[in-house]
Amino acid sequence: MASNQLMQAKRIAAAITVLTIVITMAAAIARSQLPAIGAGALLYPARQVSMRAAPPGCIEKTFEGVDVRLAGWVCRSADLSPKPAIVYLHGIGDNRDTSTGVIDRFLRRGFDVVVYDSRGHGRSEGEGCTYGFFEKQDLRRVLVQAGIDRTIVIGHSLGAAVALQAAAIDPRIVGVVAVSTFADLRSIATERAPFVFTPALIDAAFARAERDARFVVDDASPLKAAPKISAPVFIIHGALDEGTRTAHSERVYAALRQPKQLLIVPDAGHNDVLRSSEVWRQIEDWIDTLI
Repeated sequence: MASNQLMQAKRIAAAITVLTIVITMAAAIARSQLPAIGAGALLYPARQVSMRAAPPGCIEKTFEGVDVRLAGWVCRSADLSPKPAIVYLHGIGDNRDTSTGVIDRFLRRGFDVVVYDSRGHGRSEGEGCTYGFFEKQDLRRVLVQAGIDRTIVIGHSLGAAVALQAAAIDPRIVGVVAVSTFADLRSIATERAPFVFTPALIDAAFARAERDARFVVDDASPLKAAPKISAPVFIIHGALDEGTRTAHSERVYAALRQPKQLLIVPDAGHNDVLRSSEVWRQIEDWIDTLI
């Protein structure tokens, strides 16, 4: 009996040893793969492709960005009075379909409107999203090809971050409406990282993303761009936004020069800020002060 118990104890000990080795090896493999997984999640948002036809008043237009072609619409108003064009930039994982309300709203008010799928989104080329590093240069090229010498850029989330970064380097941008922006890529990605990502793994994921997409994470920063912006900026953020906290917009706002305006929308989250007619009324009133 004692011998059997001893043998059983040895088998249990051996099984525990094997299980420990397997778990350790699995954890080591997971740790080695997590930076690549994190970089992939950062660079490659889910692509939503729409085959929607160009809205009334718009034509299909392919723009040449930085090593990518961008699918867009150019929409012309019948009003020939001189006004800056409106450029609308969509958010992460989105596409220009979300611009149809903006197009209708501003065409009726006599503005030309240009929209396009950001790189790595919709029907545009490119696999990696660089959160403004290349996107701001894409926007500058779009302005040239659309024949725009003055523009007010309205951006949501990623689009807001791109608009702010572009405004710091392009005087053709005479106003920015930045909705639900992040302050900088490093901080927002760190805040959103799953709990299994230690600081070291997050740093490794950033390094892998920089290598794969040939960009600099810390240069994707509306906060860094803000002091260089001379155009008026209207910052808007939902008070209930849990993914990108209001502190991001507040930090950017604090770094901006005048003229600037901040609106925190009490009952809105990240994606529903622009569903409010009152918010749009304030945007339109603010834009009217620029023309």
